[in-house]
Amino acid sequence: MSVRVEKNQGVWTIIHSRPESRNAMDPTSADHLTDAFLEFNENEDGKVAVFWGEGGAFCAGWDLKFASTLNESDPLKDLDIKINDEVSQNSNLMPRGPMGPSRLNLKKPVIGAIAGPAVAGGMELALWCDFRVMEVSSYLGVYCRRWGIPLIDGGTIRLPRIVGRGRALEIILTGRQVKAEECLALGLCEYIVENGQSRQKAEALAHQIARFPQVCVQADRSSVYAQEGLSMIDALKQEWFNGKKALSEEGLNGANNFKKGFGRHGDFDKIG
Repeated sequence: MSVRVEKNQGVWTIIHSRPESRNAMDPTSADHLTDAFLEFNENEDGKVAVFWGEGGAFCAGWDLKFASTLNESDPLKDLDIKINDEVSQNSNLMPRGPMGPSRLNLKKPVIGAIAGPAVAGGMELALWCDFRVMEVSSYLGVYCRRWGIPLIDGGTIRLPRIVGRGRALEIILTGRQVKAEECLALGLCEYIVENGQSRQKAEALAHQIARFPQVCVQADRSSVYAQEGLSMIDALKQEWFNGKKALSEEGLNGANNFKKGFGRHGDFDKIG
């Protein structure tokens, strides 16, 4: 099995394991990863996911040995797999991406734990995560530039939203390697750790997030994504209505816990 899930107190570590191909994505892995993230999204026990590639590589991209077998006149025809699930946007229209979960719109956080290469479609999967922990020797890059393989798993959308259009175009068009330190400077990752430590750091962050009231976590996360493309007034409106449910279900109880003495002076350990 090229995909497995390890669960620990609300944190699901979803592992892609094809180390013989540096975790390049084949159709079986893409299907199994999609199913794993859908299950995480729907299961009440899952609060935060960590996405990790086993064997020292996050993902070397689409499996080009498989891609070379596709029909030249309509290469994506066999990949036009519908995701009939409410968690994906336009689920009746959008096929599953060649890289698997890249078109899912989950309601829960996903942290990318990046070791080694996260290139081509692997970079697109890394950018799909909410934020990223990179090992010091890891790197991103549109390595598929060499072969004429386009970005079709969200890379041309997510990259410019993170780093801006000019820098995104430079990275996309040159296909160059973007090392961890530059990724941190550009906002493409949020943490750099020593080699072999990305999973542990990502899981520690996931456990921290999983401790918090989850309706509020999901509401604030949703508002961040929903505001993209909106005017300031429309974004403020959606934030307000999105937050009302969380305030009612969790916020008032949290205020009462504060009143009782929990969580004072920025104490995140004792919150009720």
